[in-house]
Amino acid sequence: MGAAEDCDVLVIGSGAGGLATAITAKKHGLSVVVIEKEPVFGGTTAFSGGVLWIPGNAHGKANNPADTREAARTYLQAETGNFYEPEAVEAFLEAGPRMLDWFERETSVKFVPTLYPDYHPTRPGGAEVGRSVLAAPFDTSALGENLKRLRPPLASITFMGMMFNSSNADIKHFFNATKSAASFAYVLKRLAAHALEVARHGRGVQVTSGNALAARLAKSCFDLGIPILTDTPALHLIREEGRVAGAEVGGATPRRILARKGVVLACGGYAQDLARRAQVYSHLKAEGEHVSPVPSGNTGDGIRLGEEAGGVFEAEFPQPAAWMPVSRPPGGGVFPHLLDRYKPGMIAVLSNGRRFVNESESYHDVGEAMSASGEASAWLICDRRTIRKYGLGHAKPAPMPLFLWTRGGYLKTGATLEDLARACGIDPAGLKATVESYNQDARAGRDPQFHRGETAFNRYLADPDHKPNPCVAPVERGPFYAVKMEMGDLGTFDGLKTTAPGEVLDRRGGVIPGLFAVGNDRASIMGGNYPGAGITLGPAMTFGWITGRRLAGLPAKEEKAA
Repeated sequence: MGAAEDCDVLVIGSGAGGLATAITAKKHGLSVVVIEKEPVFGGTTAFSGGVLWIPGNAHGKANNPADTREAARTYLQAETGNFYEPEAVEAFLEAGPRMLDWFERETSVKFVPTLYPDYHPTRPGGAEVGRSVLAAPFDTSALGENLKRLRPPLASITFMGMMFNSSNADIKHFFNATKSAASFAYVLKRLAAHALEVARHGRGVQVTSGNALAARLAKSCFDLGIPILTDTPALHLIREEGRVAGAEVGGATPRRILARKGVVLACGGYAQDLARRAQVYSHLKAEGEHVSPVPSGNTGDGIRLGEEAGGVFEAEFPQPAAWMPVSRPPGGGVFPHLLDRYKPGMIAVLSNGRRFVNESESYHDVGEAMSASGEASAWLICDRRTIRKYGLGHAKPAPMPLFLWTRGGYLKTGATLEDLARACGIDPAGLKATVESYNQDARAGRDPQFHRGETAFNRYLADPDHKPNPCVAPVERGPFYAVKMEMGDLGTFDGLKTTAPGEVLDRRGGVIPGLFAVGNDRASIMGGNYPGAGITLGPAMTFGWITGRRLAGLPAKEEKAA
């Protein structure tokens, strides 16, 4: 082990929570070092949608001026039930809007408003708009030589490497490229600009969503002189005189990094810790399958380090992760079903051919229903008219040829529903009966079985041009198509027990001096639930900001200019 370096704060991990902590601590006068075991920085944030759920934020007030902190508190109480944590929730609701203002004022991090409803807007305190914000698009060429170390976006949700926001008008232009001269011209211009970026930089540099947020946070770190040391894993924590005082790190030059004020665990949770999730995920304990699109490096390092120092991890939430239905496209990778399920003319069925869920609910709700079904998988089904208009899973809409996905078996097809059922291993009689029953009401835009399209959230990612219900259309014109959805996740909810400011607690409930946890390394305040778009990144950055201020010795509710 080489000679020791020292700093005030050592952050282990480079996702939103860790970088938010680092930036806050640095802006308040502390020296900070960030280490990351992977060769790229950005963590799961760089793969994400880049949305933050921040009730009371300044961007959302224009769209929902009547929203109140009391309403948000009521909503969280309804969502979290027995896992409601008053102190942590109050800290989040109080600090969230201030955190957002501070980052936009003091750093390169910028946001834009969204029209996302809460995922359950009809519950007490729910809102139909105003609580979610989105990272503003970013030109990553501003990172200079560090661009090559930014984690690329999840390849399966890009088009030829180009990024889009989930509700961005770009997507509509691509859907309409063969129907509209204006959209066709737009797409050509977009493709030409992207080709030029790739030729110049080796990758697209106009990024959106979580890639933009990760890049903006990293740019803010570099502007402040905060090093992000990649290929530098934390091996063990150093304890001196009863406190955590640094870490032994590996990599090209193994050494000790000492931290006078504290060590912050920000390793992204345990979504890729195969042993731990096998003990926790109910569908895996029932011998089901699971495939996660989160970075392969999220192997629970922060939780392991915290436990070694005396911290407590308890798998207490009924839903331990943010579930995401996924499929496995040809060529490898994982495709998250973020958009297709909401579109009219698509239904999800189990192996018995029966529907089991409102397909237009959130990915977490659909994943929870898949897990509860006992199969941990389902088939998303549509007819030719629907797939050519919207695509299905990784299969793109017209004019892309469908044989790109049918020839490898990713996309199943059949001239009749019975043919499709046999190709998928679905009960033919069950599927036929389900579709016939569904179609009777779907022709009138109704879904009395699951009430699809009856909430603002159901309709948000559907097709507003489809009347009378943007989520509902019959499945009736063959040939028919299906893709298999499996259980995946966007990250874990269970984590280390902490105080509201992020200090890791031991089994007696006492603070472990010098040790903090942020992001998915600390237990989620959402109690294993998914109330709205951005309920991971919103608390991650908010509590990162709170933790950074605690490390700098600032009072919880007093903001001082940097």
